[in-house]
Amino acid sequence: MDDWLEIGTIVAPQGLKGEVRVASESDFPERFEQPGKRWLLPPNSVQVQEVELLNGRYIPGKKIYVVQLAGIDHIDRAEELRGYKILVKKSDRPQLEEDEYHVADLVNLEVYHQLTGENLGIVTDILSAGNDLLEVTLHQQPEREEKPEPDLSKVSRKSKLRKLKPKQRKPATLLIPFVKEIVPIVDLKTGRIEIKPPPGLLEMNEK
Repeated sequence: MDDWLEIGTIVAPQGLKGEVRVASESDFPERFEQPGKRWLLPPNSVQVQEVELLNGRYIPGKKIYVVQLAGIDHIDRAEELRGYKILVKKSDRPQLEEDEYHVADLVNLEVYHQLTGENLGIVTDILSAGNDLLEVTLHQQPEREEKPEPDLSKVSRKSKLRKLKPKQRKPATLLIPFVKEIVPIVDLKTGRIEIKPPPGLLEMNEK
């Protein structure tokens, strides 16, 4: 699968004539609006299937596209595609402007504090909230206060399993605005990002 780039997931049929709704994972509208070859990846499979995208349109505010695929002309056929991934070849990448990056290239880059040289963590996701945000999982996880063991004698048998089921703690992360002033250096060749956070940003975003 190293040769493929996932651009979206089919989440539901749209109407009765075989159109499908696609949750986009791409910043390029032409991936869903421009006719041409795409590839489908069924759930729990590594076997891709070629398909022709006939047309598509964007649903404002939802990061959802409605697309028509060749050979899918009824809601029942569209329903069968629920959960399928839509792929393109990694070699088929739109041309980027200066200081633009593909999301897949940013994930797993190491993040360094430009002033101190400290390796803070690794980019694990890109979030959209007005400006894009880098989600950085910290290498140095903060110590957390251990809670005392509960008194089992005060918990009913009926609710023991539900109440005492251990919760998995998510690793602490930082959210870094992906703007030039805060992220002045992105070096894809060395797998390195340098940030210059304003005072209080690291402490405010740590969670």
